[in-house]
Amino acid sequence: RDLETLLVSPIPPRSVLLIQRRNDPFAGLWALPGGFVDAGERVARAAARELAEETTIEADASQLELLGVYDTPGRDPRGPTVSVAYLLRTGAELEARGGDDARVARWFAVDALPALAFDHPLVLAEALSFAAHAQRS
Repeated sequence: RDLETLLVSPIPPRSVLLIQRRNDPFAGLWALPGGFVDAGERVARAAARELAEETTIEADASQLELLGVYDTPGRDPRGPTVSVAYLLRTGAELEARGGDDARVARWFAVDALPALAFDHPLVLAEALSFAAHAQRS
């Protein structure tokens, strides 16, 4: 029911868009944009919706690339949570503003990342590897 959307720019990625969490758990820490799927909503559409709500960046669900499913027990202190992660590649750092439960939305260089909430260091590492591999293919 949970999802994350990673934005990387440019191609190959040198920066990633993160949000600073407004609410617990991990209030004040940086995280990937994401949230929960609404009843009757398709997962990719929910990822695009959450991206817009938390960063003001609009994307169509068809632009999102499925990255993976993350289900490590204990990854979310609120209880068992399975996340579906999507990747959105951009040619440049798009203008973003924090919204909804994100205090701030900000681009970070991939070699100068802040501490991340949840298991987002793992998700981000896999996204960067995936994006780099796809660039070589």
